[in-house]
Amino acid sequence: MAIEYKKNQALFVDVVSVDEAETFLDWLQNKPNAKIDLSRCNHLHPANLQVLLASKVAIAVWPKDANLKAWLETVLQPA
Repeated sequence: MAIEYKKNQALFVDVVSVDEAETFLDWLQNKPNAKIDLSRCNHLHPANLQVLLASKVAIAVWPKDANLKAWLETVLQPA
């Protein structure tokens, strides 16, 4: 599984594909104080990006990959 769920944290690991989007959305809807750890994420399918954007969930840790981090910070951080 590309997303590892803890109590109130989801850890994205390697390639997070479209297959994870629905489960991720369901999990977020039941975790109002959730935080996301993207440190081990290498690729994020746009469906999961849409879930992140719509939920406005807090990003606890950004990806280690500098290019992915820069791209995600641009779209996910509030202006």
